[in-house]
Amino acid sequence: MGQGRVLVGICGGIAAYKSAMLVSQLAQSGAEIRVVTTASAKEFIGEATLAALSGQPVVCDSFDRSFPLGPHIELARWADVLCIAPTTANFLAKAAQGLADDLLSTLYLCFEGPVLMAPAMNCEMWQKPAVQRNVTQLRSDGVELIDPQEGWLSCRVRGVGRMAEPAVIAEAVARALAPALARRAH
Repeated sequence: MGQGRVLVGICGGIAAYKSAMLVSQLAQSGAEIRVVTTASAKEFIGEATLAALSGQPVVCDSFDRSFPLGPHIELARWADVLCIAPTTANFLAKAAQGLADDLLSTLYLCFEGPVLMAPAMNCEMWQKPAVQRNVTQLRSDGVELIDPQEGWLSCRVRGVGRMAEPAVIAEAVARALAPALARRAH
């Protein structure tokens, strides 16, 4: 993966624990990583874990004073790829409608490069027509969705809703990074 710059967004869902493995795999591949979490993501995974794995402080606050232009602008300009994993039904809806009420949703609207989203949610939520409309809209907008997998869900049922495995997401990030790395090499 070389020196690609990957922005990992983490939404608030139980699958956030897999994001630690994703960040670790990306770091081991040589990528530079910054992590942005939603407020609810911090209920599922600690900032200390993500900071240690990424080698950078986690950013959550839209008004973080260490970014004079605003973290949404500076991070959007810094990154080659934006990968949001897990992506909740809430975030899918915000992104599909262009809502920007927190750092991650504002950053998504500022970012001009490849965007990957790895949804994770309860199987009934994933099948809901409103969620599927949002998925269709995001695909139409050029977002690459890494579809959830079938398996055991935290709600104690089997169904489609598990976030894709970190290795699968890391491979998709590597493919999305390739054009940016090729441009930088020339």
